[in-house]
Amino acid sequence: MLLYMHGTMLDFTDNLNSLGFEAGLTEDEKMYLYLRSRSAGLTVSGCAHALFVCELLILLRKKLFAANGSSSKTHLSVGILGGGQMGKQLAMVLLHVSSLKPFNINISTKRPETLGDISKMGVECYFDNIRMAKWADVLFLCVLPAHLHHVCANLRSHMPSHCLVYSFTSAVPSNRLAMLLEHNFILKPQYEFVACDDVSNIWHLHNQVTAALRDKEVLAASVPLSMSGGISLDQRWVSAVLYSLLNMCTAEKLGSGKALQLLNELFVTSISAKTFTFDSFCESSDLSKSDDPFPWISLVDVQTKETPLSDLVSGNKGLQDCISIMYHSAFSNLAEGSKD
Repeated sequence: MLLYMHGTMLDFTDNLNSLGFEAGLTEDEKMYLYLRSRSAGLTVSGCAHALFVCELLILLRKKLFAANGSSSKTHLSVGILGGGQMGKQLAMVLLHVSSLKPFNINISTKRPETLGDISKMGVECYFDNIRMAKWADVLFLCVLPAHLHHVCANLRSHMPSHCLVYSFTSAVPSNRLAMLLEHNFILKPQYEFVACDDVSNIWHLHNQVTAALRDKEVLAASVPLSMSGGISLDQRWVSAVLYSLLNMCTAEKLGSGKALQLLNELFVTSISAKTFTFDSFCESSDLSKSDDPFPWISLVDVQTKETPLSDLVSGNKGLQDCISIMYHSAFSNLAEGSKD
C-alpha cells in the first residue's frame, strides 16, 4: 500500500513480515531455507572469484608484454560457454566490474537471441562452441552437468593447450573433466556450505551479483583465503591460480628466472619483495642452474594434492595479506560507480 505524505511516497508494506518470502512456508519447508543462501552465495562467490582470476591474468599479461613484447596480443579473450543464469550473471560482472572491454568477451549459447541486453553492450553472442574454443584465452564453462559430455566432445581437439578452462559445473570433478576434454589446464573451485543463520543471510540481500559485491560485508565474506557467511573454498584453488600464472609464463617461453621476477613484482608483500623462489613451485630446484622455462603444470594435479606452493600459501601471512588486498582492489570499479 502506497501513501503520499508531504510529497513523500511511503510504502506501508515495507518490512511487513506477513508478506515476506518465508511467511507462507511450513515448518518443514523452512528447514530448507539454507538452500536459498547456498545458491546465492555460490553464485556471488563464483562470479567474484572468476573475475579475480581474469584480473590477475590481465596484470601478468601486461607485464609479459612489457618484458619481452612477444605476446601476440596484450588483451585477454574471455569466452563464456552457456547463456543461462550463471553465464548471464558472470557476463554482467565482467562487463561492469573488470577491466575487460565488451570486445574481449564472447558468449556461446544455444539461444543467443535471449542475450539482447548483453549483445547491445558490445559482447559478441553466437552458438558456435568450436569457434569459441579456438578464440578464448580463458573459457568459462557454465553448462548443466547433463550437457557437459556433449559440450566437451565438441571442444576436444579444438582447444589450444594455453586456454584456461574454468568450470562452474560443480557435479563433475576436475579429473573427470580433464578426461572429457583431454586437457589439463583446468580450474575448478571446490566450495563447501554450512548453514548458519547468523551470517548466511548476507548472500541473498541483493538480487544481482554486481549489487551484492558493492556491499562491503558481502565482498569481505567472499575473500578466497578467509571466506565467511557459511561458505568455504578449498585453499588449493589459490595455489592453482598461482600455477596458472606460471603456466602463462611458460606458454610465452619465458625463462624461469624472468618468470619468478614477474610473479614477485605482481605479489609484492610487506615482508619480502621476493615471495617466490624456484622451490616455491617445484620440488626440484634444478631450474635455478639454468634459465629454461618452468615445466607445464597440470592444474588438475595441484588441485587434488598438496604442493610446495600450497604449503607456501598456507604458511606465508604476507602472501595471504597481499592476495586479500589484490582481491579487494579488483572490485575498485564498484566503489567508484559503474564502469564506462
